[in-house]
Amino acid sequence: MRDDVFTRGAKVPMTKEEVRLLALDRLDLADAHLLLDVGAGTGSVAIEAALRHPELKVVALEKNPEALSLIRDNAERLGCSDRLQILAGTAPCALDSRPDAVFIGGSGGRLTAIIDWALALLAPGGRLVMSFILLDNLTSALAHLRGLGVAELSCSQLQVSQLQTLGSGFFFKPNNPVFLLSCIAPATKEVAHVQPV
Repeated sequence: MRDDVFTRGAKVPMTKEEVRLLALDRLDLADAHLLLDVGAGTGSVAIEAALRHPELKVVALEKNPEALSLIRDNAERLGCSDRLQILAGTAPCALDSRPDAVFIGGSGGRLTAIIDWALALLAPGGRLVMSFILLDNLTSALAHLRGLGVAELSCSQLQVSQLQTLGSGFFFKPNNPVFLLSCIAPATKEVAHVQPV
């Protein structure tokens, strides 16, 4: 989906199209029943996942009131509000169901606690995908995940530029580099000592 189909707020982050495409691929949602989008922002990942996979239930967790309003508006306008549950709050938090996949787009300074919580929630073999623009967050997540017994730890740096006009010509305007980190939850629940609160 193109970025311009989403209504955006001035201070609400959005996972951009090219990053979203790779994130959705790594989430591997073809046989998933539930996706949890943590720090959902405008809802772009949650909404595109719901539209691509009509049988998928999606939970978008977000604390920012402006973002919550944008997620609702985008979901209603794009026709997936019936399959998208919007939760106002912060992670870690209690959930009724165990997701098959978790996307972390924002952590609010609680990254390692959210990673532990997400891995404890995930079904064995479930997929965890995270995006970062801060190198510090990437370094922290990598160091933390290495000690948790996750499988298929993978990371890509994406540098995307968009064609823009400049006078009578064109140039490529770069977006911020984004790091996309993904892994598979351990088959056994050694990390399950961190329970949702």
